[in-house]
Amino acid sequence: MDRRRLLRLAALAATLPAAAHASGGGEKSEKKKGGGLSYLQLPTLTATIMRPNGRRGVLTVETGIDIPDVALRARAELLAPRFRAAFVQALQIYASGMNASGPPNADFIARELQRETDRVLGKPGGRLLLGTILVN
Repeated sequence: MDRRRLLRLAALAATLPAAAHASGGGEKSEKKKGGGLSYLQLPTLTATIMRPNGRRGVLTVETGIDIPDVALRARAELLAPRFRAAFVQALQIYASGMNASGPPNADFIARELQRETDRVLGKPGGRLLLGTILVN
């Protein structure tokens, strides 16, 4: 048996009695998280940029993925580190060629990160959601 599956099953078995007790043992054992049950929130992404004065700056992007399919969402939760790595790499490539005096192109960033979402998932089914895009 795969070690990751074994650890996931052990963690699931440990949390099931506690979750059922906390919710009163009813059908609603899943707690609603920010963005809804189908939303997978990822940590904030950062990339280095060059400012017009030649100093370094930081491009910060908040992202999440909406995945209505339960099985695909479970797979995506396991792939969260791969999502982060793919997103940071795509964002760093964009930031290295970004115009120093202009604002970031949110449409281009969304298109590239959606492409990475589909690539990491292995098929379409997750919709990338962008939050705040900051340049500091």
